Amino acid sequence: MYDPVQLRTFLTVAQTLSFTQAAARLGVRQSTVSQHVRRLEEATGRPLFLRDTHSVELTEDGEALLGFARSILEANERAAAFFAGTRIRGRLRFGASEDFVLTRLPEILEAFRHEHPEVELELSVELSGTLHERLDAGRLDLVLAKRRGDGDERGRLVWRDRMVWIGAEGLRVDPDRPVPLIVFPPPGITRARALDVLQADGRPWRIACTSGSLSGLIAAARAGLGVMAHTRGLIPPGLVRVGGLPDLGTVEFALLRGPRGSAAAEALAAAILSGADRLTRTA
Repeated sequence: MYDPVQLRTFLTVAQTLSFTQAAARLGVRQSTVSQHVRRLEEATGRPLFLRDTHSVELTEDGEALLGFARSILEANERAAAFFAGTRIRGRLRFGASEDFVLTRLPEILEAFRHEHPEVELELSVELSGTLHERLDAGRLDLVLAKRRGDGDERGRLVWRDRMVWIGAEGLRVDPDRPVPLIVFPPPGITRARALDVLQADGRPWRIACTSGSLSGLIAAARAGLGVMAHTRGLIPPGLVRVGGLPDLGTVEFALLRGPRGSAAAEALAAAILSGADRLTRTA
């Protein structure tokens, strides 16, 4: 009933929130992406995206289609792998950003291990900046992390979202006092963004808490010690957006491969790209 090619295009647009970026990731023209989405909307009889010249957002029906699309594509991939009869082997050193600790990334990894039991998967969870350094040093084969900043186009875009300020419910930032910040230590990419934005806006700040653990930052934020910069789609339970602070812009998460390519790395990259909408949902 639904064309898998059109469903894959739909998922890619939902993950990147950009028809242009979706076209680049899929290796097709933007007009082809628009055509696939239009035909899928005709097949469902529902609008799937709200879009204008500046933004793309999923409708409620688009949100509902995410799970169905992923299930259909996963079934197709399992069938293809079964009849291809190929078995992937080898060691795979995979690094994931701290941002995904509380998401459904473990579900993606569990399915990958089930489908490729002969792959020796080694997982490292670190700050995005640290993962970039380890990949460049040849100590990782595949990394899922934030891009370093504007102009960084390395890797394959997985997901784009806005960054927001978050804190405990009821927290108010006094405009006449330094902004109390809860941050990762260097080389945290989110830390650098927060400091740069505040400096550009002329807002004084102070470090209220530093932790290399996301759970440590969340605990400090829930205690009302200050505010932290965070991805909008990954706001932890018990924390809310805080207003009155300068805009943090957008953040992009990408898959980056090391120089030593392998079938295992390609297979895991494909699994993450197919299930990227799970990365915006807590486990």
